[in-house]
Amino acid sequence: MPAHFVFVTVQSGAERALKSEIAREHPELKFAFSRPGFVTFRSSEDLAADFVLRTVFARTWGFSLGKVTGSDDSQRARDAWRLIGEQLPGEPIRDLHVWQRDRVLPGDEGYNGAADELARSLSALLIENRPAASPPGIENTAAEIGDIVLVEREEWWLGWHRARTPETLWPGGVPPIALPPRMISRAYLKIVEALEWSELPIQAGDRCVEIGSAPGGSCLALLERGLLVTGIDPAEMDPEVLAHPNFTHIRAIAKNVKRSLFRECRWLVMDANVAPNYTLDTLGGVLGQGGARPEGLVLTLKLTDPALAEKLPTIAERIRRFGYRRVRMRQLAYNRQEICAVVDQPIG
Repeated sequence: MPAHFVFVTVQSGAERALKSEIAREHPELKFAFSRPGFVTFRSSEDLAADFVLRTVFARTWGFSLGKVTGSDDSQRARDAWRLIGEQLPGEPIRDLHVWQRDRVLPGDEGYNGAADELARSLSALLIENRPAASPPGIENTAAEIGDIVLVEREEWWLGWHRARTPETLWPGGVPPIALPPRMISRAYLKIVEALEWSELPIQAGDRCVEIGSAPGGSCLALLERGLLVTGIDPAEMDPEVLAHPNFTHIRAIAKNVKRSLFRECRWLVMDANVAPNYTLDTLGGVLGQGGARPEGLVLTLKLTDPALAEKLPTIAERIRRFGYRRVRMRQLAYNRQEICAVVDQPIG
């Protein structure tokens, strides 16, 4: 299936950082079209069948097939199936993802709300208008997944992607997360998404330390998974977390905590509202001077300055020098102006 165009959906406001990243990582791709939360690129030559977009800021991406427009939903649905059939002859689409581009940031009113309802109603309409020759059913193990991005209410952009990793199985790259009875903080959603995306092999009974734990959203998610959690933060924790038998609160800043605590943990989480350099300096004290080597780290890197997006490769290299082989970065669906870095495969 020759492809010349790539589409990318991103957090609204991250388009400039994405374009800069693509120019650096994929000079063969040239910017083509953009709306807040949606960007396309084109290549003068066919992209290889095993092409993979190297990007931190893409929520999801795929090969673009063009767009359908018009004032009638049913007609657009028929036109979409026709275009898919013309562009992908003999290549059945075994699943279909339909979602609306982001217009607001996670945590703001309207995020992941009405957009879901619209996507669900149009997904039903697409199924209703599916040609008889199209393969029935939905298989989450599908190799090829069709994409319909609702760039505007009456403008649908079509594409496809291969499902190889957890986030490629989520429509729009947004994980379906069951909310707790009471949401302590957005950190709950961020850590759940980070764990599902990264597939870190956490197990019940593992010891985990979180630096910057208050008020406790992330800790609650870890406790729900059966971990033994120590939260380090001078601020107060939520009473529900404090009452959990597997939680310990150390009311201090990380540099004043005994280093033996970090040597005993398998996982280290850090989500502090500070600049990345401060986060890395803190890690240097824990991992470098303290001699700790957790199996994995889950870090939130705040992009306190837009220019920090250009420094992410340098930041990743600095993290590796703490003694880890692999650093993966992604702007999660539940991040705002921040990046999640998952670090594992310790050396030695």
